[in-house]
Amino acid sequence: MARRKTGDKKNKSMEPLWELRLYVAGLTAKSMTALANLKKICEAHLDGKYRIEVIDLLKQPQLARGDQILATPTLVRKLPPPVKKIIGDLSNAERVLVGLDLRPIHERTLE
Repeated sequence: MARRKTGDKKNKSMEPLWELRLYVAGLTAKSMTALANLKKICEAHLDGKYRIEVIDLLKQPQLARGDQILATPTLVRKLPPPVKKIIGDLSNAERVLVGLDLRPIHERTLE
């Protein structure tokens, strides 16, 4: 069963919506950490312009094939294109921001 979480900030219709899909395998500590970290990053950097879909592969294993998921937790950025994947519990916020193209690589070296 998939759970959906949508950012609830108002007046964001003109800005692109980020569609993120988090693949997990049950309610493990690593899965819960990944979801908590993802929510924290989205709230801090996407200002409500996001939708998170959590897919539990123990309940819906067939959905792993579509995004070619080989490990969990895996975050897939569906929109905006291109599709990007990040594997792990998303605890390294800088790596996640660069992976999602929310922060260019060169900014990382200037800080």
